[in-house]
Amino acid sequence: MKPLWKFCVACASFLLFAVLARGGVLHGTVKNGTTGKAAAGVEVILIQLQGGMQPVANSKTDEQGRFSFDNPSLGAQPMLVRAVYKGINFHQPVPPGRSDVEVSIFEPTKDPKTISVASRIVFFQPNGANLTVAEEYSIQNNSQPPQAYFRADGNFEFVIPENAHLQQIAASGPTGMPVVQAPIDKSKGKYAIAYALRPGQNSVRYSYEVPYPRDTTTVKVATVYPSARLLVVASPSMQISGDGLQSGGQEQGMSVYGRENVPANNVMAVNVSGTAPPLPAGDSDSGGGGQGAQEAQGTTPAANIQSIPGRLDVLKWPLIAGFGAIFALGAMLLARKPVAAVAGGVPVGGGVTPSAATSAALSQVDAAVGTSLDALKDQMFRLELRRQAGTISEEEYARERARAEKVLRDLVRG
Repeated sequence: MKPLWKFCVACASFLLFAVLARGGVLHGTVKNGTTGKAAAGVEVILIQLQGGMQPVANSKTDEQGRFSFDNPSLGAQPMLVRAVYKGINFHQPVPPGRSDVEVSIFEPTKDPKTISVASRIVFFQPNGANLTVAEEYSIQNNSQPPQAYFRADGNFEFVIPENAHLQQIAASGPTGMPVVQAPIDKSKGKYAIAYALRPGQNSVRYSYEVPYPRDTTTVKVATVYPSARLLVVASPSMQISGDGLQSGGQEQGMSVYGRENVPANNVMAVNVSGTAPPLPAGDSDSGGGGQGAQEAQGTTPAANIQSIPGRLDVLKWPLIAGFGAIFALGAMLLARKPVAAVAGGVPVGGGVTPSAATSAALSQVDAAVGTSLDALKDQMFRLELRRQAGTISEEEYARERARAEKVLRDLVRG
């Protein structure tokens, strides 16, 4: 058994060195999704998502739309590539282990008919004397030819109650990389963001707090865009009622209510009362960066970005974590890779034996499994909500659920 153990350690060490050796170089292309042609002369920025969320390298595409970066963090941790086209930022995540990437840009349009709201989901969670409200819009862009809907003065608007305090806004495109957005105050509780809504499915999510005296209040949910379906989610210990809201039973231990075909420019009063389990502590840094990492598209291309790998840091609630992670399943899988690749930041060599580095890597993988299970739970809950909202076909639902269950079995087996 001892020789076999040594052989396994040697193999693991070899793989560790091999992964580290591949890191450092990224080759990519930028393609114009509207014209179908390579995009020449486009500014490309490499962004590090750990330790400050700062741009670490700049380049420009050649006549064939090609670019390359050489950075020691590439291959060892998640990175982000930003292409700046006509003052608009287009992002593409770079998972650990990837050595090539394609970034799609699109010609911009200001036509609001380019987008439609497929569904809107509203969460209620008591937080002491306040009620935390989190909302997510599923936005579809089916433009032909494909174009990105964007306005520098704000191309997506929403309204919060008069007595509400806005906390944070994030948006994501078809690539699934959520980016914190800088709010544009339109006065009287109306806000907007300037974010390029790309062809395909996009998401906008934000949170705010309202006073919750004596554990009861009425939240005025205002609509700017018509929505095919509205879902309201809260703890079963809470009482929810509102115009046209129908109980949809429970999903993953949460009560779900729905309303079909909500018109634009409508205000729906939702009565909320009761208590719920308190917000968990210790997640305050899960989003990183906080308010300082905001994206102001169309203003300063080098502005900081903030990814939301697992949770919106202002929404410290396991349920809402799924809505801070549209890329949750992918992020969960990627989380296991860099740990083994970089051995938790302990360099291999320089007084550290390969076996010790490997042991450190494996112990961190085990620690990551616990958080991965939470992320998987959130991802499966999100899948159920998408099914109820009608934004996923039964075939796709079955396929995604089977995939998630397989990942769960693999995690449990270790």
